[in-house]
This record gives sequence, structure tokens and C-alpha cells, in this order.
Amino acid sequence: MTIDELEGNTLRVYAYIVRADESASVRDVTRGAELSSTSVAHHQLQKLETLGLIEKDNYGKYVLKQKTSIKGHIWVGKSLVPRLIFYSFFFMGAFVAEVSTILLSLIIESLVVETSFWLLTGLTLLSMILFLKESSELYRKQNPI
Repeated sequence: MTIDELEGNTLRVYAYIVRADESASVRDVTRGAELSSTSVAHHQLQKLETLGLIEKDNYGKYVLKQKTSIKGHIWVGKSLVPRLIFYSFFFMGAFVAEVSTILLSLIIESLVVETSFWLLTGLTLLSMILFLKESSELYRKQNPI
């Protein structure tokens, strides 16, 4: 496994360790990352330790050694955010601009909005909703807290 392949439980454990304010025991990780057992948590922690992303302290607890970039995600502080959310924000901005144009056409009589513009606005709204839905599902999957 390489750093580029972090996913599933391993990614959830890594995100939990990054968010932790102090070193975390195997039991802390099991609860915090909502894993099924301590053996699953221990296995994931060993993977991350092998990759050089975390290390054990003198008390046998795990601490962050290196914060790395994750494919398809961006770190915002200590939170791992799917890149798709930013696409949603782009479409949100475009939607606001299109709705503003439609509202201006109601005020300014010389500004005519054609039917195709209404279709474009609907497609922009649909795109915004789809990207927002997908990114929020990804975020909940990686950040169970």
C-alpha cells in the first residue's frame, strides 16, 4: 500500500489521528474512527506506521508523524474535505450569478432572458446539488464523528 492508496478504514484512522489533540491508544482509535474491534484498529495503525505517517510514543500510543496529501481530498485545518465540495461551491456561485441575472431581467425591461438561459440555470442547480450530495457523503464516510 502506498500513501496514494489511503482509503476506507485506513483513511478514517489516519484522519482521526490527525484530528486528535493528543496521542491515541488503540481503544481511542477504535471508538473515534468507529471501527468494529481493536484488532481492526491495530491493523490499520500498523499500516499507517509502516507508511511512516504515524509513530508510537514512549507509552505505546500513536501520534501523527507526517501530515500528507490524500488523493481527491484537501486538508482544511485538521479536517479532511473532499475536493468535490469546491466544485459544488463553483456551481453555487454560477447559480447565484444566473439567478441574479434573471432577477435583473424582471427589473430592467430591456434585459431579456431566453428559455435556454432558464435551462442553463436549472442544469447549474442540478450540478450544484449533485456535487454537494456526493461530497457530503464522502465527508461523512471519512469523518464519522
